[in-house]
Amino acid sequence: MPQLTTAQYDALEHAITAGTRIVVMRRGTEYVVVPKRLVLAGGREIVEAMHPTTGHRLTLFVDEMDSVEAVR
Repeated sequence: MPQLTTAQYDALEHAITAGTRIVVMRRGTEYVVVPKRLVLAGGREIVEAMHPTTGHRLTLFVDEMDSVEAVR
């Protein structure tokens, strides 16, 4: 189970408060999303996000993320 670094959590939290995009790597797939909130459900952290172009909602589990990077 991958674990995010403190810097990655900071980038995620900043993106949520600022409404900016992040890049999430998960199982070899890259997702560019706008995170809306970070919640805890069933003992797992979940990022509720939105695709910046289509507006589709995505649910990403933090423990399944390989990396998180802010888009600058």
